Amino acid sequence: MPYATNSDLPAPIRRVLPHHAQDIYRAAFNSAYEHYGADHESTAHRVAWAAVKRHYVHVASGVWLPRS
Repeated sequence: MPYATNSDLPAPIRRVLPHHAQDIYRAAFNSAYEHYGADHESTAHRVAWAAVKRHYVHVASGVWLPRS
């Protein structure tokens, strides 16, 4: 199911990712969901996480920081 807004994202994602990273996750998920279809929702989540990781790094303190 595509996400219309960041508030529609699963709670764990909203809890750990900064707002801009949530935007990236949502856009990538929605695009992958449209491309691969509902039968491949797990693939869409993997694509979304990969997109976030291209722009953010997860540091030891558990915080996601923008890559420089």
